[in-house]
Amino acid sequence: MSREAYVAPTSAFNTGTTVDPTPGLTTQYICGDCNQKVLLKQGDPIRCKECGHRILYKERTKRMVQFEAR
Repeated sequence: MSREAYVAPTSAFNTGTTVDPTPGLTTQYICGDCNQKVLLKQGDPIRCKECGHRILYKERTKRMVQFEAR
C-alpha cells in the first residue's frame, strides 16, 4: 500500500480532533529575582510578569511524597 493511498482508521473513539485534557491548566512558579508568584500556562513565555526576570523556580508540591529506602 502506498503512502498516498493510506486512509486513517475511524472509530467511535477517534473523531479526528485532538482536545487538550486539561485546558487552561496553570503552573505556579516563583521568580528568582523578586520572589513574586507567577502563574504560567503551556506556551507562555518563561518570564516574570513583574520584573521580567527569566529564571523561575517551580513551587514545591503540597501533597505528601514518600520514597521507600532500601
